[in-house]
Amino acid sequence: MKRKAYQVAFSATLVVVMVAFLSTIFFANANPSFAASGKKKSSAVARPSAVEYTEAQIKQLQGVLKITEAQQELWNNLTQVMRENAKDMDALTDTLAKERAESTKTMNAVEHMKLHSQITTAHSDQLEKFIPPFEAFYSSMSDEQRKSTDTIFRTGIYGKSKAKRK
Repeated sequence: MKRKAYQVAFSATLVVVMVAFLSTIFFANANPSFAASGKKKSSAVARPSAVEYTEAQIKQLQGVLKITEAQQELWNNLTQVMRENAKDMDALTDTLAKERAESTKTMNAVEHMKLHSQITTAHSDQLEKFIPPFEAFYSSMSDEQRKSTDTIFRTGIYGKSKAKRK
C-alpha cells in the first residue's frame, strides 16, 4: 500500500515538474522551430543588406589601408567588383526569400539544401570574380599595407587592437 502511494506521489510530482517546465517554455515564448516557421525576424535583429555591408567594409578598408594615388585605379576596380557582387547577392537572396516564403510549408529538406546550394554557388562565383582584382591590388601594396590586410583577413579586426595579443 505504501509503495502504491509512493508511486502516485512520484507520478504527481513528475506531472507538476513537467507542467512547470512546459509552462516556462510557453511563457518565455521559446520557439525551437523558429528557423522552420517561416516567420520573419524582428527588425531589431535584421541584418544589413549585402550592399550596406559592403559599403561599410570598403570605408573601413580605405581608412586602414591608406591607399596611394598610384593604387587608386586598382582599388576602384576592386571596389567595383565588390559592389557588383553585393548587388547580385541582394538580388539572389531576395529571390530565394520569395521562393522560400511561397513554398516554406511544402518544401522538403532536399529543396532547402538546394536553396543553400544556390547561395554557396553564388558565393563561389563571386569569389572567382573578386580574386583577380584583389590579387592585382594586393601586389601593389607596401609591406605595411599587406601586413594590415593579412591581419584583417585573418582576424576580421580593422586597425590595431587596444589589448595586445600574445
